[in-house]
Amino acid sequence: MIDNKTVKTLVEEWLKDNDYFLVDVNMTPDDRIIVEIDHADGVWIEDCADLSRFLQEKLGEQLDDYELEVGSAGIGQPFKVAEQYKNHIGKEVEVLDKQGKKIQGLLKSVDGDTFVVTVKEKQKVEGKKRPVLVDVDHQYDMNNIKYTKYLLSFK
Repeated sequence: MIDNKTVKTLVEEWLKDNDYFLVDVNMTPDDRIIVEIDHADGVWIEDCADLSRFLQEKLGEQLDDYELEVGSAGIGQPFKVAEQYKNHIGKEVEVLDKQGKKIQGLLKSVDGDTFVVTVKEKQKVEGKKRPVLVDVDHQYDMNNIKYTKYLLSFK
């Protein structure tokens, strides 16, 4: 019987010789093992195939009862690990907090489990008749939000 911990340990073994990082290992009730990896420069199909072969070799006949799926973390999907935040510094993201407030802005920085998103907001400025757009930093804790995801832009 294969468990989540065993798969994670094997994936981590493969990752130590590569620049990839583990995003998630999910074992579904219908006996599918889904491994998600990521890389700062994107994920190559050849590397997914290499990891898949590595897992098949290490797990051997135990894997016969399972369907193995190795791929990249989906673009536009919510971030699951801190490395994904770090890879998207300087890019547009969307954050939905626990209160249901959604913001879109530039991911400015990441420090441990906290991150800062800069948002353009209208504010009243002394000496101006109308509100003007100013950059406002919003700090979040990764554990106290519903999601953060990368915003695709086709500009």
